[in-house]
Amino acid sequence: MRECCLSDAEKAFAHKVRSYGKSCGVLSMKRQVAIGLLCLCMLGAGHAQAVPAVADMANPGAASRFVLDHVRRAGALEHAADGVVQRRYVFQPAVQPQIRIAPAGKAWDWSGQGELRVRVQNAMPWAVTLDVDIDGAGSGPGLHATVALPAGPAQTLVVPLHAVSPRASGMQAGPPMPFDEHGRRTLLVTTVAGALDLHRVGAIRFGMPAPQTAQTVLFGRVDTAAGESALHDAYAGIVDRYGQFTRGHWPEKIDSDAALRAAHAREQAGLDKLPRPRDVDRYGGRLDVPGLGRTGWFHTQKRDGRWWLVTPEGHAFFSLGVNAVAADGGRSYVEGRTFMFAGLPPDRGAWAAFYGTGDSRRAEQGASRGIGDNHGRWFDFYAANLFRVDGNRWLAAWRTRTLERLQAWGFNTIGNWSDPALGRAHRLPYTRSINIAGDYANVATGFDYWGRMPDPFDPRFVQAAGRAAAKAGADVRDDPYLLGYFADNELAWAGSGPQGRWGLALGTLAGDARSPAKRAFIAMLRKRYVAPETLASAWGVALTSWDALDATGFAAPVPDAAHPAIARDYSAWLRAYADTYFRIVAQAIHRVDPHHLFLGGRFAVSTPEAVAACARYCDVVSFNVYADLPQHGFDAAAMRRLDKPVLISEFHFGSDDRGPFGKGVVSVWNEAQRGPAYAKFIAAAAADPDIVGAHWFEYVDQPVTGRLLDGENSHIGLVGITDIPFAGFVEAVRAANRIAR
Repeated sequence: MRECCLSDAEKAFAHKVRSYGKSCGVLSMKRQVAIGLLCLCMLGAGHAQAVPAVADMANPGAASRFVLDHVRRAGALEHAADGVVQRRYVFQPAVQPQIRIAPAGKAWDWSGQGELRVRVQNAMPWAVTLDVDIDGAGSGPGLHATVALPAGPAQTLVVPLHAVSPRASGMQAGPPMPFDEHGRRTLLVTTVAGALDLHRVGAIRFGMPAPQTAQTVLFGRVDTAAGESALHDAYAGIVDRYGQFTRGHWPEKIDSDAALRAAHAREQAGLDKLPRPRDVDRYGGRLDVPGLGRTGWFHTQKRDGRWWLVTPEGHAFFSLGVNAVAADGGRSYVEGRTFMFAGLPPDRGAWAAFYGTGDSRRAEQGASRGIGDNHGRWFDFYAANLFRVDGNRWLAAWRTRTLERLQAWGFNTIGNWSDPALGRAHRLPYTRSINIAGDYANVATGFDYWGRMPDPFDPRFVQAAGRAAAKAGADVRDDPYLLGYFADNELAWAGSGPQGRWGLALGTLAGDARSPAKRAFIAMLRKRYVAPETLASAWGVALTSWDALDATGFAAPVPDAAHPAIARDYSAWLRAYADTYFRIVAQAIHRVDPHHLFLGGRFAVSTPEAVAACARYCDVVSFNVYADLPQHGFDAAAMRRLDKPVLISEFHFGSDDRGPFGKGVVSVWNEAQRGPAYAKFIAAAAADPDIVGAHWFEYVDQPVTGRLLDGENSHIGLVGITDIPFAGFVEAVRAANRIAR
């Protein structure tokens, strides 16, 4: 059957069948034709129907009903550069201007369809935010998506007809949009929330959240399509054999082994010419700050109103560090999504050493929630690239090169989670991490990003802390190059939302009766109030016996102005909890190692009570600060009152123009802005009399398709996945460090 003999509907249906076969990549041309003919025969026999256009927003007709709410059509029909007809819609300033399209009948039946495709073009010179909602008929649920519609030429907006996200594909940020889908400019919505009964679809809504001025968008046809070709194609072949994003271009990107080795040779030649600091002691301490004590170990000292770290030789030391300086940061799962990788090396011969297996499924860890493709076989792109440069001696060569770089770039500390061999080289001071793990009880705070809080009232926690400290200090307790120990990382000291400060108290009381923390909290309340009726009156709750508090899921009251005792009691509990935790850990460290510093717990969320307890038992209070300035990430006035030195244990600035899709926690517009942001942050840290150092997170860019732990995939490194430094950024870092140290 020749296509020219078919009706328009039949031609469209035949094209859909062929396109779907090609997108699946499993049908030969003969089979595509055969299936197409069979389907067309069924069409003619009345067994199937071609899916008509849902609506034509350029030429609204009787097939669909349009409702414009604070939106108006403007002008005559227009033809895009490719000849497609479109019409302008102007979204007026309002809370939520929107276009609602509903079927002429009761509902659309989209069963068998996988994508909504909308012809769209942003007429503004800037990106606009477009909300897309697909409602179920009646009271059924629906789908919601928000997309940044870029300025520029017309494109096809594609919305998958089910919930989807980059997290489900193993990464926290999805590939940049739009992309070229077989010659078509396609803007795939990579995150869709909700659920939809495709048999009963009630409406499509295109909205804009509170525009401050009129925004014009051109729309054309609205169609559905079978399959998920756009979703597949958006992720297909996005990573090359070196671990780089295939569709991006940037100065450090390489395209051959020869180019990789040449780039490293050029970098090494430039590195050899960089001066090293001469006015420092062997630990990196400054020789121009007199009057500090010499103990043979790193310690803290306050002089003339300023806190300092002090080297074993008695010199002032401002710690400029880098976290995660390790050669294994390029691991990303490939199992279940090999279609994303172009040119993946074979898992045999020399390349077998860079494959491994893992399992990152952790139900109680919020960071991993919703991450798919998170177990099975992985490949280490970073280590494989090091092998391409230096052959079998790649690890030793990397360690030598990395230490040379860090010193040449003005860093003086090897931060957390780094290769232990770098510290043993005794070229730079280093830190050690104490990871307390065990089968002890825990408490939920509602934040729980890295898991629930350890219960320090459980005797098993005391034992676990002792084991962890002994393991961490076994081979370093007599090493003067060790700066000190961090314990755990970013614990959930607070919950989420406006009442988040009280999350640990609320979570403790919601635990079951066997919880050691809950028993300790109830004991504290019984000592204070004696009778349950007294507590009930102070808290404004009904409580007939102390046993009522034992109930699992006990709904403790949220503090309010009418019952100030609630906040007072919760605050006392938070302090008791934090005191117990930090005291146990400090004692465990000092039993093993009486010489070195306890550098705190790397706060990401905190309460005043937890910070005060840390200041009591730790030598330094550490904060992971993701903000433009260090002072915007912690209560500087409170730390001044506590009179304890502060270490910024993590910070970074990221962008998305060097391969990885994520911009990190604190983003800047592009690569050129990362250097000035770093310099501003470091200058503010060095000028603060309470801050004794700042550590960048992290050394290497995260993999394009997400790291093993939780799918993070941001451009936040000093070097890329090919181990080539980002030259402009590194030069800005070097200049800033030279001034700060």
